[in-house]
Amino acid sequence: MSTTPSLALTMGDPAGIAPEIILKALADTSLTEECQIMIIGNRHLLQFTYEHLLQQSHLTEQDLIDPQALSILDVPLKDTVTLGRGDAVSGGFSFACLEQAIALTLEGKFQGIVTAPIAKYLWKAAGHEYPGQTEVLAQRAGVNRFGMMFVAQSPHTGWMLRSLLATTHIPLADVPQALTPELMTLKLDLLIECLKQDFGIDRPQIAIAGLNPHSGEAGQLGTEEQDWLLDWLTQAQASYPQAQLIGLIPPDTMWVKPGQAWYGNEEFQSNTADAYLALYHDQGLIPVKLMAFDRAINTTIGLPFIRTSPDHGTAFDIAGKGVADANSMKAAIKLASKISSQRLQRIGSKQ
Repeated sequence: MSTTPSLALTMGDPAGIAPEIILKALADTSLTEECQIMIIGNRHLLQFTYEHLLQQSHLTEQDLIDPQALSILDVPLKDTVTLGRGDAVSGGFSFACLEQAIALTLEGKFQGIVTAPIAKYLWKAAGHEYPGQTEVLAQRAGVNRFGMMFVAQSPHTGWMLRSLLATTHIPLADVPQALTPELMTLKLDLLIECLKQDFGIDRPQIAIAGLNPHSGEAGQLGTEEQDWLLDWLTQAQASYPQAQLIGLIPPDTMWVKPGQAWYGNEEFQSNTADAYLALYHDQGLIPVKLMAFDRAINTTIGLPFIRTSPDHGTAFDIAGKGVADANSMKAAIKLASKISSQRLQRIGSKQ
């Protein structure tokens, strides 16, 4: 059985920076030495972007891969797309690319999907009502047990940051009602499973944030911790003896040690957890983007296949200018390739 993974790379919203970061990332030939990549997109759009960037920016042929060298599965485009001006056409196209990638992956043609950035409001303009790509992936895969985790490796120290969100794309006012012992157990179970399966960490140390400022300060600044979160944590520790659960850490201090490990030295790294469980979107993502905006990876755990994505948006304001940073896309491809290869090797060893 071949252990070389095949990955689907969706083109994302073609009016944004997605085509540019794809052409920049795949110009690094080391990315395709250990995996095969099929772009789910449109060859004409990539060719147009390639020629536009060579003519209208400082980029050279060494900075971009020629689309003629790429494997591309063409998705029809209903109308013209203008760089920097996303609309219902570009939004509908990005949704169609994702649907095609999911269908082919579920058929077994790919081990994983790397998704380029999309604009959720343009999905809505095209008639697709979803909070984001994560929810579409889970629905199409038929799973209701999934999570949004962010991974990044420090270019300064090599330290690996892993952060899982308990709740994702919901209003802040809805978070206290959405958080339940059942949801927290589901997310923790997913995280422990992922750390073992994909990162080889059998006995993880996991830091868990409180919900309120100072984790409620004994009920003075919010009661959720006293009402049920602390009891849940005690029960969770008993249920997962293989993991060391640290919490509930005040949200304003939970990210001090990760920040020191990201920019510091080995002494700081020894004081960090293997993963961090944040209770809502901005609690987990503000620090991740502060440290690793240009290289963080959004990965959906709990799916029957690998899914990674750059942790940034479409950046319509800089589309077509040649200044988009492709590091996050490169990191997303590398992680998808590495985890997919590991899973294939495990399957092969069992046969």
